[in-house]
Amino acid sequence: MPTTPGARLRTLIGQHQLTVAPGVLDGLSASLVARTGFNAAYLTGAGVAVAGFGLPDIGLLTQSEMTDRAHVVVDALGDLPLIADADTGYGAPMNVVRTVRAYERAGVAAIQLEDQAFPKKCGHLPAKELISADAFTDKLDAALQARTDALIVARTDARGPLGIEAAVERAHRYAAAGADVVFVEAPESVDEIERIAASVEAPLLINMVQGGLTPDTASERLAALGYRIAIHPGALLAPYVQHGLRALARLGGTAPEAAAGPEGLFELVGLREWSAIGERYRDNAKEVS
Repeated sequence: MPTTPGARLRTLIGQHQLTVAPGVLDGLSASLVARTGFNAAYLTGAGVAVAGFGLPDIGLLTQSEMTDRAHVVVDALGDLPLIADADTGYGAPMNVVRTVRAYERAGVAAIQLEDQAFPKKCGHLPAKELISADAFTDKLDAALQARTDALIVARTDARGPLGIEAAVERAHRYAAAGADVVFVEAPESVDEIERIAASVEAPLLINMVQGGLTPDTASERLAALGYRIAIHPGALLAPYVQHGLRALARLGGTAPEAAAGPEGLFELVGLREWSAIGERYRDNAKEVS
């Protein structure tokens, strides 16, 4: 059996089968995944934000908070490789280097970086902003140079703001730059899922978000298309929230109104209030001194 986290994940990818990685966010969720026959897990930034800190997934967590959670989850998973969400790398290329080193010390098998501008948003929320492909390839190069074992997952969020053509173009570029795994976030149809699989020559990761923009697609279909990893960030979090609200209603509580899907989940932990703060200072933040 491979002895390092990265080597174990590379072995799974090399088997040319689909690895299903449920989202984990704490020791309990990691223990459940480890004891139910899965081969890998996904440290979900959205899940850690919501369940660990009562915050929406809009770039409020820090690198150290995520690294601390990675340590807990890796310990609970044992030998199962962990794919860890690292958002934008928490800064410039030099910050990415520090992030990669910290995540590797925590024992993760793969580190996911994305090409959104800071502060980022959940990939299934509207109005995402991107950095340039050049700027992201600099971050990607920094991560690749810094890593000693972990795979680097390059995620593009270009589908929303720029369209599927631009998303596929960026995916090609990130694969050519050396990303171990490429992740096109939030394709909006089965045709787009198929196009990504047919177009991008790299191991592919896809994100199955309950109530999100991407149509729910069976693992068998994803495997046939050639996807290597399917992450399910809300597999445990969504039932926790749903059952929790019902349990509180039985005690006499009143269920709050919230939209469906990820946006509704984030509304339960202050999305509107935090977004209002961001908008209040948005124009000033863009000014050049």
